[in-house]
Amino acid sequence: MRYLWKLHEEFERAQRKTAPPLAGDTAQAMFWNAVALRSDQVWLRYKKFGIWQSLTWQQTADQVEAITAGLIALGLAVQDRVAIISNTRAEWVLADLATLSAAAATVGVYPTDSPQQLSYVINDSRARFIFVEDEEQLDKALSVMDECPSLSRVIVMDEKGLSNYQHDHVLGWSALLERGKRALGASPGMVKERLAQQRTDHLAMLVYTSGTTGKPKGAMHHQEGLVYAIRAHSKIIWQNPTDERMCFLPLCHIAERIGGAFISMYTGTRINFVENPETVPENIREIAPTVVLAVPRVWEKFHSGVMLALSESTPLQQRLFHAAIGLGLQIADRVLSGQQVPLRERIGYVLAQWLVLANVRKSIGLDRARVLLTGAAPISPQLIRWFFALGSPMLELWGMTETCAASSANRPGHIKLGSIGQAAEHNEMRIDPQTGEILVKGKNVFSGYLNNPEKTAEALTPDGWLRTGDVATVDSQGFFTIVDRIKDIIITAGGKNITPSELENELKASPYITDAVVIGDRKPYLTAIIMVDHDNVEHFALSRDIRFTNYESLTRSQEVVDLIAAEVAAVNQRYARVEQIKKFRLLGKKLTPEDEEVTPTMKLKRKLILDRYAPMIEAMYAEP
Repeated sequence: MRYLWKLHEEFERAQRKTAPPLAGDTAQAMFWNAVALRSDQVWLRYKKFGIWQSLTWQQTADQVEAITAGLIALGLAVQDRVAIISNTRAEWVLADLATLSAAAATVGVYPTDSPQQLSYVINDSRARFIFVEDEEQLDKALSVMDECPSLSRVIVMDEKGLSNYQHDHVLGWSALLERGKRALGASPGMVKERLAQQRTDHLAMLVYTSGTTGKPKGAMHHQEGLVYAIRAHSKIIWQNPTDERMCFLPLCHIAERIGGAFISMYTGTRINFVENPETVPENIREIAPTVVLAVPRVWEKFHSGVMLALSESTPLQQRLFHAAIGLGLQIADRVLSGQQVPLRERIGYVLAQWLVLANVRKSIGLDRARVLLTGAAPISPQLIRWFFALGSPMLELWGMTETCAASSANRPGHIKLGSIGQAAEHNEMRIDPQTGEILVKGKNVFSGYLNNPEKTAEALTPDGWLRTGDVATVDSQGFFTIVDRIKDIIITAGGKNITPSELENELKASPYITDAVVIGDRKPYLTAIIMVDHDNVEHFALSRDIRFTNYESLTRSQEVVDLIAAEVAAVNQRYARVEQIKKFRLLGKKLTPEDEEVTPTMKLKRKLILDRYAPMIEAMYAEP
């Protein structure tokens, strides 16, 4: 996408290319029907020894059938649970499809989970088998096996370094495939027989909420609701067999599972797997996907990377970029407000694309992207506007684990910046008049939390409405705008209601800030704990010969504190005095997804931050 005034036309063209509806009343039935339709077409691509490899639909099916047979031969029964703990890779999808084809249910586990967290999920779900990615995850699974009575088999995807490893309960990926092939040789129809036993009321997947407080909860999605959600998303994410997708978000997260893997299965879109989380910037340039789904943190990193590179460019290059993006912003505002774009501006924008913007998009791998999708966390409206100006339209979706991904979306011709869009056709959305909370109802809504009737009762009303926990407003056109999480709204000592997420999003728009927690409930003024962007702040320090020895010393540098203070001050200018951040502190610890303070998608856990850094917070209020 280069010419924003053709946005609606481009999407209508893409919609016309959408594949016909795929038959099947279970997700696995859909898969096998897709194989019959697309046998020789390439579906999955991944890198091995630095070279891209491909699997056609039939090759994928051959592996899925062998894995399914292997699982059945090992004793996997109908509606047993199979856990998967791995980074995003082709084997994740193969294991998932095989588990479903065996009429079992998949339990996704974040690879960053601790042994204690893994033990909890295995025991709560009563998982019989677990697929682990590599030796590291194997060690983690074996360390908790004695405390997990249901767990009987561990299957290793990447067997590197384990060729001579022997363990009664451990099986390699290749050995599982061979066992499955032998089982099929003895009973060729065993997988078809198992497929015939499947029902729409079978549990399909348990998705454990990362949560910010308490133990994770296993959201149950049954086949009927899963299939309903997959079909519904084909009307939200308009992709077709000619599109290229990049798969890199965690597959145990509902966004990538539904909005990436399953929707691509339904539409026939090719999936390209990144090598690992660290190679995303390199792989996206190689793949040049046409449809990209990512969380706000990814888009923030792309933006900050461009702005950082711009700061090192020549004065002429900087002037050209600012002129080009300025014109792009002007046109984006016209398009988003439904105005016509004058011919003079169109000509100028074509020139801006040719001279500047097309090269910027290519440098971050978005040169072929016709649409960018963002969800799973709040995003700054100005960041969406920036990507539009670049020539890469971005649409914000909203949903949650319990709604089986998106429940609302901005769509071409129906976009309102700062909103989560209008309710999708497949579910109802309304505002609770008492609490202001979004309520959702539809077949896509989960059936409850496993082994947790109390939390299920809290989440679902007697007539089937899901309490989402998000406070929002809705306008006359049906656009919903999130105010904040119902539990996070701040009421200051002076009685002023503050929505911290709005301030936090503004702070995160800075290339030097990764995340922030704004504090001030029952306090005289607002303060914040800020996590800096390590790469960009380190670059700032090196370019100015600022001495530091590690991350902690970097955040203590007065120059860095002054840098962040300037960013905070810039945000404060846009708010009334009572809504301004008076003091802040920088986290001196570099957090990774393995740390308790953040979710696997790198969002700071507000309650844990407030508890763990209470002395730091109190110090900000004790100071004069």
